[in-house]
Amino acid sequence: MKSVATFLFVALALAACNRAPEPPTAEVADEREAAVAAAVTEHEARFTSAPPLAPAEANTAYQFEFTGLWTDRVPMTAFDGEVVLVVNTASRCGFTPQYEGLQQIYTEYHARGFEVLGVPANNFNGQEPGSQQEIQDFCRLNYGVTFPMAGKTDVIGDARHPFYAWAQTQIGESAVPQWNFHKILVGRDGRVIRAFDTRTEPTSDEIRAAIDAALGA
Repeated sequence: MKSVATFLFVALALAACNRAPEPPTAEVADEREAAVAAAVTEHEARFTSAPPLAPAEANTAYQFEFTGLWTDRVPMTAFDGEVVLVVNTASRCGFTPQYEGLQQIYTEYHARGFEVLGVPANNFNGQEPGSQQEIQDFCRLNYGVTFPMAGKTDVIGDARHPFYAWAQTQIGESAVPQWNFHKILVGRDGRVIRAFDTRTEPTSDEIRAAIDAALGA
């Protein structure tokens, strides 16, 4: 039964992968452009002044950093003491509209110490084939993404980013992405709390409850 469910899940995802978002109006596009530019300036200042990476023996997410999409780097130490939802993203996936939900929960929870880190990955059916610039343009124009974004990164396989290998040692196979928009929740102490599969919407009660609990910890 599991294999049948997996087949149907992938089939539905592939069937929807070429549905392009409706282009925004000129006014909305201008608003998104301004919001993203302001956010990138803020992120750049924050990441530049972030503390040094933690030693590996600390065994936290703070030992890692990603290359950035809009910034040179995204050191996880910039999020020290915050709750972070790390999500591998893609621009041509049936689940790409989850960008909207990710932006929504980022906006709602950010002031309480919550971050979203998007990690574009081309590991699943080649659904993130674009260049850095193309991914930037897609996120800005279609979803007005203001949360931090890593550059294109491998999240599975031998070349996967060390964060993903480490997350697997923390909570097991549930940390390993099976598709785009897999989500890993990291607590204020830099340790993995749990993971959510692709089909769990960012604005779902399940994710909201987990964020609320982590912020209150």
